[in-house]
Amino acid sequence: MDFTDEQLERYARHIILKDVGGAGQKALLNARVLVVGAGGLGSPLLQYLAAAGVGTIGIVDDDTVDLSNLQRQIIHTSADVGKPKTGSAAAKIEALNDGVKVVQHTVRLDSANAAAIIDEYGIVADGTDNFATRHLVNDTCVALEKTLVSAALGPFEGQLATFKPHAGVGLPCYRCFLPDEPPADMQRTCSDIGILGAVAGVVGTLQAVEVLKEILGIGDSLAGKMLIYDALSATTRTIGLPQDPGCSVCAKGNLNG
Repeated sequence: MDFTDEQLERYARHIILKDVGGAGQKALLNARVLVVGAGGLGSPLLQYLAAAGVGTIGIVDDDTVDLSNLQRQIIHTSADVGKPKTGSAAAKIEALNDGVKVVQHTVRLDSANAAAIIDEYGIVADGTDNFATRHLVNDTCVALEKTLVSAALGPFEGQLATFKPHAGVGLPCYRCFLPDEPPADMQRTCSDIGILGAVAGVVGTLQAVEVLKEILGIGDSLAGKMLIYDALSATTRTIGLPQDPGCSVCAKGNLNG
C-alpha cells in the first residue's frame, strides 16, 4: 500500500523512527485490535491506538457513561453521561483520527459471543475489572491463538502482562498467573475502594505501548513477565511469570509440545 499525503504527514514521527519506518506504519494501518472495556484503561489505550493509526479497533462494552466515571475515564465527557460507552469512545476516536475504522460491540462479552468477536482481531487488549470476563477472554484467546495484552488497576498501582502461549514453549496464559476467581468477598473494584484517576492513565498508556510493540515486533515482549507499577513510590518492577505445567487451559494438548 502507498501512503496518502495526509498519512505521510500524520504519521511522520513514526515513519522516521528506525524501528518503525514505513513498513511498521503499514503494519499498524493493517492491524486489527480488540479493546475489551472502554473505561479507565480503555480510555488512554483507545486514544493512543487510534493516534498511532491502528487500522481497525473493536470496542466491547455494554455499559453507559456515568458521572463517576469521568474522574478517570478520559475518553468520555460530561455530555456523554447516559450514553453507551462504545458510542462515546467511537466518536472521540473519529474526531482524533477519521482514518481508523471503529467496530462497536455494545454487548457484554460472554461464552456465547466471545469466540465470534475475538476471532475477528489479531490482538486483544483486556481492561476489564472483573475476573470472570478476564478468564473468559484469556481462555478464548488461548483457544484461538490470539495475543492478549492484559492490564489491571488498584487504588495506586497497576499490573501489565502479555500472554501468548502459542508463540513459544513455556510462555504462560493468564490462568497460569490466576487459575481461579478469588472468593467473592475478596474481589474489589474501584467503586468499592477507590482509585487515583491518573493511575489508570499511566497503566492504560503502558498497555498501548505493549500492543504497538506486539504489532510492530519490536523491543522485548512482556510475554512471560509482569510489569508492576506503584504510583506512591514512583517505581516499576518486572517479575517473571512461568507457565504452569498443570494449567487447565494452555498446558493441555500440544500447544507447547
